[in-house]
Amino acid sequence: MRVMVFFDLPNVFNKDKRNYMLFRKFLIKEGFIMMQESVYSKLVLNTQQSLFLINKIKINAPSKGIIQVLTITERQYAQIKFIAGKIETKIIDNDERLIIL
Repeated sequence: MRVMVFFDLPNVFNKDKRNYMLFRKFLIKEGFIMMQESVYSKLVLNTQQSLFLINKIKINAPSKGIIQVLTITERQYAQIKFIAGKIETKIIDNDERLIIL
């Protein structure tokens, strides 16, 4: 499964910029990869992990702005079509190296 986070946070005042950077750093620390500006995704094993992660996002979300979370299966994620630009091959965004203990 994939958890995708889309956000549009204010970035005008210093406090807003700080909240934006803290939220972005939180996502990176949690293992999210940036797909494009303000769109991040993370691979999770099951629905329970996804719900736990969404709860952590709620706790760390700034009070201003919009944050949306979408959970999709790997099969749905694989259907993404690139209209413009190119696929970045340096990013490992599949489960080939996933080890389940």
